[in-house]
Amino acid sequence: MILNLFRRVSANIAAERSFAGPPAKRLYAVGDIHGRLDLLDDLLSRVEDDIHDRPVETAAIVFLGDLIDRGPDSAGVIARLANLQHFPAKTLFLLGNHEEILLRVLAGEPGLAYDWLGFGGDACAESYGVNAAALQAMDEQRIAQVLGDAIPTAHVEFLKGFGDTFRFGDYLLVHAGIRPGVPIEQQQPHDLRWIRKPFLTDAHDHGVMVVHGHTISDGVERRVNRIGIDTGAYRTGVLTAAVIEEADLRFLATGAAPELASEGR
Repeated sequence: MILNLFRRVSANIAAERSFAGPPAKRLYAVGDIHGRLDLLDDLLSRVEDDIHDRPVETAAIVFLGDLIDRGPDSAGVIARLANLQHFPAKTLFLLGNHEEILLRVLAGEPGLAYDWLGFGGDACAESYGVNAAALQAMDEQRIAQVLGDAIPTAHVEFLKGFGDTFRFGDYLLVHAGIRPGVPIEQQQPHDLRWIRKPFLTDAHDHGVMVVHGHTISDGVERRVNRIGIDTGAYRTGVLTAAVIEEADLRFLATGAAPELASEGR
């Protein structure tokens, strides 16, 4: 699997135009964590080492969403990320579709709780000490109440503070993607958090290079107009970060040898 960490379409890459981040700044963009606190700690350590080995004037780390669900320790991931005040990079967080659904379930919105439990929310509930099987036997209002009692208010407020996009020079960071043909400032939150097609199959120039998670690929997926970095951490053990510094683009990843986890442009 490591040998496939960088999957690309050669015809598209040959036509790729130049993209760059702002001067004297470095950005680490982290893909979907999905409750894997062990991998998060590993990757954060790699980022810290990278900053130490390659000093830079300003460093930022952006988490592209889907911090929770599926993996075993959503609660631990949120607790860790909510307390990165002393990390050697500024931190920013984007809302994934999994966080969106949890917040809507907690707000008591009908028609969501059982679906959420079915696509990974059960693991999130268990990480907060709630028996997921017991939740399945409750009505939705009771589910919202039980989860609300179990999940610390600080964790909920932390998630509510997440954004939808972050622009870094010629790069646009989002959770899922964008709606092709729609100006960036007119993109809708639902698309930014949920879209797959037509974004994944569109080859038009968006005016920016979109860096996204949400859709799992065998490795980093580089196309002429997007870079997908959801490497399925919760099931593969590979959590990936794109590292953007001016005209340089490379990658850090858990479970990958350093020489295979980076690539010059």
